[in-house]
Amino acid sequence: MHLDLSGRTALVTGSTQGIGAAIATGLARAGARVGVNGRDQGRVEAAVEQLKVGVPDGEFVPVAADVGSEEGAQRAWETLPDVDILINNLGIFDAKNPLDITDDEWRRYFEVNVLAAVRLTRLYLPRMTERGRGRVQYIASDSAVVIPAEMIHYGMSKTALLAVSRGFAKHAAGTGVTVNCVIAGPTHTGGVEDFVYQLVDRDLPWDEAQRVFMREYRPQSLLQRLIEPKEIANMVVYLSSDLASATTGGALRVDGGYIDAILP
Repeated sequence: MHLDLSGRTALVTGSTQGIGAAIATGLARAGARVGVNGRDQGRVEAAVEQLKVGVPDGEFVPVAADVGSEEGAQRAWETLPDVDILINNLGIFDAKNPLDITDDEWRRYFEVNVLAAVRLTRLYLPRMTERGRGRVQYIASDSAVVIPAEMIHYGMSKTALLAVSRGFAKHAAGTGVTVNCVIAGPTHTGGVEDFVYQLVDRDLPWDEAQRVFMREYRPQSLLQRLIEPKEIANMVVYLSSDLASATTGGALRVDGGYIDAILP
């Protein structure tokens, strides 16, 4: 398949590293102009330079804004006011005893993982529908369906994204704009490495620590390894293309068979 995004502009939230950076790379390789987002201006600019190493002919726009806040979402929109593709990737996660999660932490997870995406959708969706073309995606998680006991607050926020995505897809019905969720399985990022070492012996080499983590905490994975970020990006790029024009309101899995169900 030839995925051509030439002439399209994308915004990927939380894209200075990990899955977000992989998505930004994939979109740029397909020809899109890509807004790279993070809270810190210096870190965003450094990420843009690193992305240019991987995609020398790519066009990247620094979007330094904390989109987890109303002010930051507005700043992002003012920096890049017209996009064809919105990828709501920003998210926070951590392992914690559910009885120790405070009210403020519950609110913070909802604010960052859910409301940030809702705000940006409200800002960008109207122009997409007026134009009769656009793509909105939310990066969810297997934790939306298989709630982990060690991070219920995170799972709750990702379940909410499934509802948000389906609802906005209905709102955009018949406009030419598609709205979907991508359910990412356990993925190999720097943050996940730190998370793994919260749960297994820190003295173990990474390859062994990963095997122990998958065996003890994610045994239902059919892939039996962590997913690489570019594997998530491949699905996102496809959904961003014209070839995915009939896919909307969906929750598409890139989970390595982790979720033990035929449908999410």
